[in-house]
Amino acid sequence: MLQRGLDNRDPYVTSIPPAGTGVDSPYAWMRLTAAMVLGTVGGAGMWSVPVALPAVQAEFGIARGQASLPFTLAMLGFALGGVVMGRFSDRRGIVPPLATGAIAISLGYVAAGFAANLWLFALAYALLGFGTSATFGPMMADLSQWFTRRRGIAVAVASSGNYVAGTIWPPVIEHFIARDGWRATHIGIGVFCAVAMLPLLLALRRKTPAHAATVGATALGAHGSLGLSPNALQVLLCVAGLACCVAMSMPQVHIVAYCGDLGYGPARGAEMLSVMLGFGIVSRLATGVIADRVGGVATLLLGSTLQGIALLLYLFFNGLTSLYVISALFGLFQGGIVPSYAIIIREYFPPREAGTRIGLVIMATLFGMALGGWMSGAIFDFAGSYRAAFANGLAWNLLNVTIATWLLLRSGRRMAFA
Repeated sequence: MLQRGLDNRDPYVTSIPPAGTGVDSPYAWMRLTAAMVLGTVGGAGMWSVPVALPAVQAEFGIARGQASLPFTLAMLGFALGGVVMGRFSDRRGIVPPLATGAIAISLGYVAAGFAANLWLFALAYALLGFGTSATFGPMMADLSQWFTRRRGIAVAVASSGNYVAGTIWPPVIEHFIARDGWRATHIGIGVFCAVAMLPLLLALRRKTPAHAATVGATALGAHGSLGLSPNALQVLLCVAGLACCVAMSMPQVHIVAYCGDLGYGPARGAEMLSVMLGFGIVSRLATGVIADRVGGVATLLLGSTLQGIALLLYLFFNGLTSLYVISALFGLFQGGIVPSYAIIIREYFPPREAGTRIGLVIMATLFGMALGGWMSGAIFDFAGSYRAAFANGLAWNLLNVTIATWLLLRSGRRMAFA
């Protein structure tokens, strides 16, 4: 019987994994590295619209609110993809959704490069966003099951590929748009993504260790459920995610256009976006360390409070040097907010549901990015400046802080009565 189990011919006996390939193993860290590289390449789709926005607006002769439509549809595609790809990964493992995502990213970029009008360009970005989603939420869910002692830092690193992309891609895209035009740039990125991403999937073929589910179930029992039903907690996290990302999208989507309006030029705005997301990497890694010590809810509250402070600073300072500094602070403060939701899901829900539930929260955050990106452009068109848009972001951020505070207070009361 033992031999049959080792030969993997008995469906009721789990084969013994090779040494060094299980939870917290060297292979787990190698898998994490591959995931971050995939996120860096595939994350281009999150950051090309803000950089291309002025050029696309000029070519199609449209208003700022209309020019924000491609970003809105990209976020909606990312949101839908997060749930679909998360459920796909729960059932089939991480490789099939990542392969699907890589192909969708490539096709989306090429289609955007050939788009004859704004609507075709925006629909191409919806496909691109759908593909990009596979490199974010599903990757965090997958990596969370390969680590126990360093789960917070693992989730943070897995999500950092998205911000490394935000650091690297904006100045690269700005350079090639200035030299070759936005159409050729989009087509070139599409080809590069297919060539770079598909071979990396070979590093992720191993299935999640069978004992990872047992570890997750133990953690769930230790943390409890905050006295809420699973669906009630899920809804609260989704509302919090929507609110924080309406606020977050204001600087991230419009900083390039904002700098153009102030007379600094889009290149300076692209540099600020790169600085913002570069400091976001530091924030995400620090968040992982903090979450391993204090938990996901407290980490969420800290990041959301600091994000509100940075948004407030944008209202009072608009000098070139000031904007560089505030953009750096904004990235440093808000970078760890979204990964906090993944950590909370892993603390309070069974691991077998991780991909789907993280996907639902990520969907809410991306609805927030989509809504906030469009809303800020519409407010600018109505008011003629971005001051009202920054104030709108602050109001949404307050809602997120309120929810996080309430959850933290509930967790503290339950620990006191435990």
